Amino acid sequence: MSQPPPSLLQLRDEIDRVDAVIHAALVERGEIVGQVIEAKRAAGDTGSAFRPDREAALMRKIVLKAPGRWPLDAPENIWRVIVATSTYTQVPYAVHADISGGDIPMRESMRFHFGFTVPFVAAPDARAVIAAVDASTGDLGMFRIDQSAALGVWWKGLEHAAAPKIIARLPFAERPDHPVGLPVFVIARPQKEGLARETILASVRAERWRMPAFEALKSLGAELLSSAGDATGAHLLIAHPAEIAPQALTDALAQAKCAPSRYVEIGCHANRFALPGA
Repeated sequence: MSQPPPSLLQLRDEIDRVDAVIHAALVERGEIVGQVIEAKRAAGDTGSAFRPDREAALMRKIVLKAPGRWPLDAPENIWRVIVATSTYTQVPYAVHADISGGDIPMRESMRFHFGFTVPFVAAPDARAVIAAVDASTGDLGMFRIDQSAALGVWWKGLEHAAAPKIIARLPFAERPDHPVGLPVFVIARPQKEGLARETILASVRAERWRMPAFEALKSLGAELLSSAGDATGAHLLIAHPAEIAPQALTDALAQAKCAPSRYVEIGCHANRFALPGA
């Protein structure tokens, strides 16, 4: 004879059991993070607590796993907050966020990706975010990728070797129905390791911009993200695959008669990730 289905009370007891396991696992994870901190201190490791490469590898695994009855947004958000909070327990930091396009979209994006433990600090625009991170000892910055043309060459503050650099593009899993789909860059003070060097961000100065350059960039898998002009010429913010050498990029622009004169790397991030079928 078949067993009777479990009662509602029994099912609730099972949920309580699973909740206890989850809580115990979070506590255990926190203890391991504490051991990581001690191990770093013992080894004299003064490197950044942010590891965009590990985060990208983890998020790929999370979003590709079958979510069961959960919508994908839930495990993505939960794991982002776990990672961000774990990092905060190692080295407390704040996120300076550009609210030039509205406070709510940026605040929702920051909270989705970093949770409520990490402080949110509003900034008027991308330039202010860059300046705030540059003046900090370990904060992050977030700003919209589609900055206002009125800001001109807003990424200029990222060019100096000691200036902050782009370390991530969010949201990680891009899809039309993402609850916080606002495309943003995350910046941090320069770090030597732990970077996700799959896509390179470069500031390129050229004598001019010509329409054939769009096809030249596309042929390399590169993309023009922003541009501005002044008395010195055209300033271009370009994303290109890491395997494309700077010389190959500037050669392609030269063939398009843009006359590039300078290439400066200003950051990198994991490759843009779209769910299969999205």
